[in-house]
Amino acid sequence: MGTISLEGLEFFAYHGFYDEEQKIGNKYSVDITVTADLSEAARLDRLSTTVNYGDLYNITHAAMQHPARLLEHIAHNIIVEIRKQYPRIETIEVSVSKFNPPIGGVCHRAKITLRG
Repeated sequence: MGTISLEGLEFFAYHGFYDEEQKIGNKYSVDITVTADLSEAARLDRLSTTVNYGDLYNITHAAMQHPARLLEHIAHNIIVEIRKQYPRIETIEVSVSKFNPPIGGVCHRAKITLRG
């Protein structure tokens, strides 16, 4: 088993519980880590035998284009789409962060993490 991670993917998107957030947009960060058997990729040196992190980025980019109220919903959708393309992945961990969340005080980011 091994892991493949993408860290600090950044997007400007229109998510948020409040209607205003969905109108003005915000900056988001996404981290993804997948655990899979990478032994064949290590042995054969072929992209077709591993999880292509370009695919992980494209799945995430597409998910970020669909407005959602909750960060949990975004992470869930990313996990579902990764599983569709790579059903042999052992585990998927997705963290979604919202910069400067509207909480009434100073907060650099609000972050959730789901594992699937």
